[in-house]
Amino acid sequence: MSAIPNRPGAEASAEKGWLAAHKWLLLRRSSQIGLLLLFLVGPWFGIWIVKGNLNFSYTLNFLPLADPYVILQSLLARQVPEKLALTGAAIVLLFYLLVGGRGYCSWVCPVNLLTDFAYWLRVRLGLKGSAHISRPTRYWMLGMTLVAAAVTGSIAWEMVNPVSMMHRGLIFGLGLAWAVLLAVFLFDLFVMRHGWCGHLCPVGAFYSLIGKLSVARIRLPARAACNDCMDCFAVCPEPQVIRPALKAIGGTPPLILEANCTNCGRCIDVCSKDVFAFGTRFGTTVVPITGVPQAAPK
Repeated sequence: MSAIPNRPGAEASAEKGWLAAHKWLLLRRSSQIGLLLLFLVGPWFGIWIVKGNLNFSYTLNFLPLADPYVILQSLLARQVPEKLALTGAAIVLLFYLLVGGRGYCSWVCPVNLLTDFAYWLRVRLGLKGSAHISRPTRYWMLGMTLVAAAVTGSIAWEMVNPVSMMHRGLIFGLGLAWAVLLAVFLFDLFVMRHGWCGHLCPVGAFYSLIGKLSVARIRLPARAACNDCMDCFAVCPEPQVIRPALKAIGGTPPLILEANCTNCGRCIDVCSKDVFAFGTRFGTTVVPITGVPQAAPK
């Protein structure tokens, strides 16, 4: 028997084909780049499909969308948003309650392109070691941004938010945004694996709170087929969410309910045994190695 290549997803590529082993990654990149371009074709080419940015936008002159995190900061800063912005925030909240809060991070946030590239380069360069910052630190960061809004009476965080700075920079010229984005990139490359998105970003922390109740989930219908290759752990930006569902720790059903799962789909891509699949949080079916479906333990 030949040795299985070490690179995560190599076995899946060999068994399912390269395209099937990268399907969700390609769709995610298309979503991130496509949404970014929708915001940019207006100021760049005068084609106004979407006006605004990820904080507040108006699509096709009728659909308002607003970042509920920004609206919350505005309220704490005693700045009452217009009714249209409140409506837009309600629409976004409802959307992420359905598809998963951290889906914002993996399917929408343009900074994720940068941090994912830093991780890809880190792996290719064989960089080992990492600083230790607890993942709950992002919730302290979230709390500090909300306190800052209340104390200063302004949406202070948005002045240095890498996402906002990236949008402003691409439209008006990067300027200081270059320094902020470069700092995020270098931090993830040399200091800490998934450092910004996985440990510090308050935006991701906020959307994870929404994700606690979201409907769309990663299911493990064939977890008995797992061969412990560890590829899913290697590619997951939040690997701590996998183990309870995969190993049935404490009787956990084959369903990832952890709020920080980003629903990126990479675990589905790289698994040669098709252990993972997209689904909902309601009802779970396990397919053992024999292929006979059985109801999951409640």
